[in-house]
Amino acid sequence: MRTMVTGGAGFIGSALVDRLLAEGLEVDVVDDLSTGSLANLAGARAQRTRRFSFQRLDIRSPAVTDLVNHRRPQIIFHLAAQADVRVSVARPASDAEVNIIGSLNVLQGALGAKTKKIVFASSGGTIYGAPENPPVRENHPQQPLSPYGVAKKTVTDYLHYYRETHGLEYTSLALANVFGPRQDPNGEAGVVAIFAGKLLAKERATIFGDGNQTRDFVFVDDVVDAFVRASDKGGGLLLNIGTGVETSVRELYDTMARATGTSEPARAAPPRVGELTRSALDPGRAAIHLGWKPWTTLDDGIDRTLDWFRSR
Repeated sequence: MRTMVTGGAGFIGSALVDRLLAEGLEVDVVDDLSTGSLANLAGARAQRTRRFSFQRLDIRSPAVTDLVNHRRPQIIFHLAAQADVRVSVARPASDAEVNIIGSLNVLQGALGAKTKKIVFASSGGTIYGAPENPPVRENHPQQPLSPYGVAKKTVTDYLHYYRETHGLEYTSLALANVFGPRQDPNGEAGVVAIFAGKLLAKERATIFGDGNQTRDFVFVDDVVDAFVRASDKGGGLLLNIGTGVETSVRELYDTMARATGTSEPARAAPPRVGELTRSALDPGRAAIHLGWKPWTTLDDGIDRTLDWFRSR
């Protein structure tokens, strides 16, 4: 079976590529390398197999539609995105070009290619707005508070339209705060990677606000498993992919500081405007429809992430 992974040179995408190749599938990667890296695909490229191909291409380009038509993937895992919330606030039109127009290019190509299904990476941390009582279920009102969240919600709405009107199947996965090896420590998203980079470099990390804000940290391998399961399950559904557990940023720092033998406290900084106070996703529907549950504990995931950063 031929698959396509947009954003396949990124943190989550490249881990998904490795899993798909390990299962014997053909994989076409589309990525413009604006945030992804060919280094993330080193293992896939080293196999020198005809089952893997890479195309450097911006999903805003109409050429994406032509490429999908030409390669005719049966399953498209759509992860390519502008994923920085602050960038979306500063440049909402640019964010929409990547996240909405780019997605439409993929969907139009899927129609021409007679693709069976799209598995879409949505954002559980933004589409639900600012919920008061996490963990959030999928029936929670979707009232995003950033252009990025609006775009992710909009793409799922488009997926529903394409399914009802054109018969293009989809599953939309609302991801919690994904962490693990290959995450960019210099990025805006990914506090685990940011702390790992600072702590291992013996530099002082920063906590914004009082550190009591919570997030739902889910390990990348668990997330990849959800994508693979969704390739033939969960049709027409939005599914939360998280642990349902709230962990405060301060608790996270303390855990990682202990794991790296650091006794120095984090530097305090003023809270960032618009940052959510609490966030966690109820994964119960994914358990029912995908047979999926997170299996990696936060401590184990942190250990594996730190080991990867040490090996760099």
